[in-house]
Amino acid sequence: QVQLVESGGGLVQAGGSLRLSCAASGRTSSTSGMAWFRQGPGKEREFVAAIGWSASSTYYADSVKDRFTISRDNAKNTVYLQMNSLKPEDTAIYYCAARLGSGVKDPSRYDYWGQGTQVTVSS
Repeated sequence: QVQLVESGGGLVQAGGSLRLSCAASGRTSSTSGMAWFRQGPGKEREFVAAIGWSASSTYYADSVKDRFTISRDNAKNTVYLQMNSLKPEDTAIYYCAARLGSGVKDPSRYDYWGQGTQVTVSS
């Protein structure tokens, strides 16, 4: 089992920045990658960014590319999402997820999920 706990959400004005953290515990060595997803009001859960164990492999949704950066600190078992130039459409609950196999952008391929952290961007 892997447990994931997100933190760092909050209220920010458009153009501002936030850094989300996802602390992992348990059998983290069994996971092949981690990712951030988000779910806005009335929307389906969507892929935001993903990272492999080596951190050399990163993936981003087109909507956040060049604004968001995913990173990880394996010594701390923590994954981060630095969000810059935030827009009102980034408002959502952000979830951290971990997968045991392949499938970078498909939420159904992720085996473990955190409880989510709310990000609200005001205009």
